[in-house]
Amino acid sequence: MTQSSLRLIVGLGNPGAEYSETRHNAGFWFCEQLARELSINLSPESRFHGIAGNGRSQGVWILLPQTFMNRSGLSVRALAQFYKIEPQEILVVHDELDIPPGQLRLKFGGGSGGHNGLKDITAHLGTQDYWRLRIGVGHPGDRNEVVNFVLKPPRREEQEAIDAALDRALLAWPQLHRAEFTAAMQKLNNRN
Repeated sequence: MTQSSLRLIVGLGNPGAEYSETRHNAGFWFCEQLARELSINLSPESRFHGIAGNGRSQGVWILLPQTFMNRSGLSVRALAQFYKIEPQEILVVHDELDIPPGQLRLKFGGGSGGHNGLKDITAHLGTQDYWRLRIGVGHPGDRNEVVNFVLKPPRREEQEAIDAALDRALLAWPQLHRAEFTAAMQKLNNRN
């Protein structure tokens, strides 16, 4: 497993007010909070097809692709190529159906688990070897309901659990930033 420092944090979601509160935008929620925490100004960057900001003192970019979920890779590749960021220096933060609300999983590489944002990023980067922070949003119980489920806001108790998980993820940022991934995994993955 690589120990490169993270240089690009990508939050996945869909642009537009009608999607801002939906489960699919959990990656956006984390990155917006991280940007506030690190005093990074996020602004539209047309060359990167997204909203982006650079924390010079942290040496990290934060990116919220504005291409819609299924085309997230276009945005990620544009910024990564421009700044010569390697896939193992990227953390993609996204909603995860297979994890209950309030739980997180940090992992390196692996498949997309059916997540269209990850599929597109993998296709554009040409590799699955990048970090993922999976934010549990739960599953509707019927795979035919998945699209409808992720494009709706969480119930109040689910939102509270997700918010608590996002707070824990922010507390793990110092370890993530220092490439102490084993310590970060222990902090993030072992909580209920």
